[in-house]
Amino acid sequence: MNDQPALPRHIGFIVDGNRRWARSHGLPAYEGHLAGYNALKEVLLETLHSGVKYASAYVFSTENWKRSEAEVSRIMGFMLKFLKSDIQYFIENDVRLRIVGSREGLDAKLLTAIEAAEAKTADMKGGELLLCFNYGGQLEVVDAVKRILATGMSADQITPELIEQHLYAPEVPPCDLIVRTSGEQRISNFMLWRAAYSEFLFLEKFWPDMTKDDVHSILEEYTRRSRRFGG
Repeated sequence: MNDQPALPRHIGFIVDGNRRWARSHGLPAYEGHLAGYNALKEVLLETLHSGVKYASAYVFSTENWKRSEAEVSRIMGFMLKFLKSDIQYFIENDVRLRIVGSREGLDAKLLTAIEAAEAKTADMKGGELLLCFNYGGQLEVVDAVKRILATGMSADQITPELIEQHLYAPEVPPCDLIVRTSGEQRISNFMLWRAAYSEFLFLEKFWPDMTKDDVHSILEEYTRRSRRFGG
């Protein structure tokens, strides 16, 4: 008997395929990131509107700094626009916006925008959108252990529960489902701790091709899964 909830509490999206989408349309990478940016709002808001409490998206990893300076600059520009120009959009949809990841290496203008966006949406009740930005799953665990040790606790006091309490946004539950677009079938350092018992769904389409209809297909697929958590 499958007694799991009809809906996942938390879906994580590995946003992949923006550049390949652009190449397939004979466009520069910039256009792929723009199309991906537009899909991001539509897909994630539809996920929350469908009753999922938490939706997270892997939009810029700690490894993405290796890309060209021009591409990184474009992505930073999109992030700044997302935080400043689109913030009213999230307020109108009663969505709490949170940025999950390391703050190291981010310029002051972006840091200020992150703090302002999180403050303005802190009391929203219609679901939580987490953008994993300058994020790495291994770094998240390392940072958690560092924060624990900084409190003076000894190594033998560290438990899985304690590490969980010191993750980024520790009150956010594990991912029930992780969805990756573009046909790649790997986790790429995303939500390593919260992915321990996640279901996975790999889609062939590139992220910019994602629509609201895909959200409903994803949720239907989830209801067909039987989750046993090792039992």
